[in-house]
Amino acid sequence: MKRVGLSDRESVEAVDDVHLTQLATGEKTSIQGFEIEPGATVPEHDHHHEQTGFVYEGELTFIGPDGEETVVGPGDSFTIPGDEPHAAANRGDTVVHGVDIFAPPRPNPDWAE
Repeated sequence: MKRVGLSDRESVEAVDDVHLTQLATGEKTSIQGFEIEPGATVPEHDHHHEQTGFVYEGELTFIGPDGEETVVGPGDSFTIPGDEPHAAANRGDTVVHGVDIFAPPRPNPDWAE
């Protein structure tokens, strides 16, 4: 077992007001925390990783193919298939907090460079 302590984690501002923290990486999955400030947007992107996640505070609007919108709030989970273009926006007044799980692992995503 590998433990990742709080002092071993580093947060990065992937885009303005979007903070991501690599929490742990295994052989088949990785997990990251996210914090998205009110008004912040994650631009459309895609990656080969399947992405599942959980929002525990705030509401996040995902924008999928063809502009389809899905609002994910506290206690909601989500799944985004690999290679599916998606964006996200915090249109609320509170910070959105949640976690993402990626399979296969995403230990060194583009935002980390």
